[in-house]
Amino acid sequence: MPDDVDIKPERTRNRWGEGERLRVEILDGASRLLSELGGEDGLTIRGVARAVGIAPASIYQHFTDRTALVQGLLDREHTRLRSLMLAADEAVPATDVVGRVHAQLYAYCDFAVDNPSHYRLVLGNGPRTSPDAPHPVLADVIEVLTAAFARCDEAGHTLRVPSERAAVMVFVGVYGRVALLHSGPRGQDPQTLRPFIDEVVSLVFA
Repeated sequence: MPDDVDIKPERTRNRWGEGERLRVEILDGASRLLSELGGEDGLTIRGVARAVGIAPASIYQHFTDRTALVQGLLDREHTRLRSLMLAADEAVPATDVVGRVHAQLYAYCDFAVDNPSHYRLVLGNGPRTSPDAPHPVLADVIEVLTAAFARCDEAGHTLRVPSERAAVMVFVGVYGRVALLHSGPRGQDPQTLRPFIDEVVSLVFA
């Protein structure tokens, strides 16, 4: 058998609570390494093992291969993005339905600016049931925004288009603005995103 083939060891049973704790530590290490590398291309099982201070065999007990590890990190960051958007929404008074839309989009952009590598991972990847299926994270973000715009319409803030179209139009604009910020020269002020969000959101209201 070739020497350069990684042999995955047989899994051993962890003591109660240790397995989940180690899984979290592995994802934490992968997250730190992702930030240092600036992208997922250099993310490896051995590199993550070194970052966590464990043997590669310990990672295989939780993730069958690199693809599974990247997917685990993607799932966690997807959940974090959604949680940040919903937490921002809930921090605004329930009666300020338009302010809640703005808060969700501010949280989305803050995540993109503060975690560029994680943002690219989450928005650039994701399993699809078919080539024509929607990107899972994009679909989720648009679903959250659609609900927020529907609340606005129900509260008497008339939309120019249906809530789902409003969500798509606003998201496409904000997504594109974030892409310009990430692709431009370093040192651009991310605070310019908020006035842009305010202007784009205002366009979908009658």
